[in-house]
Amino acid sequence: MTEVTKTELTEDGKVIRKVRSFVRREGRLTKGQEQALNESWPTMGIDFEATELDWQQVFGNDNPVVLEIGFGMGASLVEMAKNAPEKNFVGIEVHTPGVGACLMAAREAGVTNLRVMCHDAVEVFEQMLPKESLDTVQLFFPDPWHKKRHHKRRIVQLPFAEMVRDKLKVGGVFHMATDWENYAEHMIEVMEAAPHYQNMAQDGLYVPRPDDRPLTKFEQRGQRLGHGVWDIKYTRIA
Repeated sequence: MTEVTKTELTEDGKVIRKVRSFVRREGRLTKGQEQALNESWPTMGIDFEATELDWQQVFGNDNPVVLEIGFGMGASLVEMAKNAPEKNFVGIEVHTPGVGACLMAAREAGVTNLRVMCHDAVEVFEQMLPKESLDTVQLFFPDPWHKKRHHKRRIVQLPFAEMVRDKLKVGGVFHMATDWENYAEHMIEVMEAAPHYQNMAQDGLYVPRPDDRPLTKFEQRGQRLGHGVWDIKYTRIA
């Protein structure tokens, strides 16, 4: 799960506290992950700095940019990048072993259209992403914070949806997926309240799992146990 912080302010702008939507789980790097970070970061890593990115410079082309928040160990992100060489992919993840694992998988797959960041997603959005520059933003299986008193920690809130819209092109897509029905309902409630978005579902509120979102081992296990998964897509209309 990637790190996202939300600062609450008083009316005169003083910081009250920060609400975090993640639990930092560093873990130990395997030798392979450490080697991948050392060897692949110079070509595939993007360091955080308070400077707006130029995607043409980053990738060397003007292909559509797909950004994923919280890619975990990166297996599905690497598979998506491998299957769609005509697109550019960016992943943000705060869990260092996950970043290392993603770089390992990308190198093994020979993927060149993928860049990764290891930083707080909100700060990246606020300080590094150009407005109206993303074709797709992906958020798959974020921490559901299932206890009611923790719902405020869920990453999908109105300010977050508006932050994403600001970076999406008009016609761009915000694609979410969760295996918690209550969180899916929460996502719909937030997105329906967010201005200038339109639900892309043709029948009901949810879309079928798109073919371009790989089925994870976690999801396959859930299916065997009869668990549901809800895919949600909204497009920016203005």
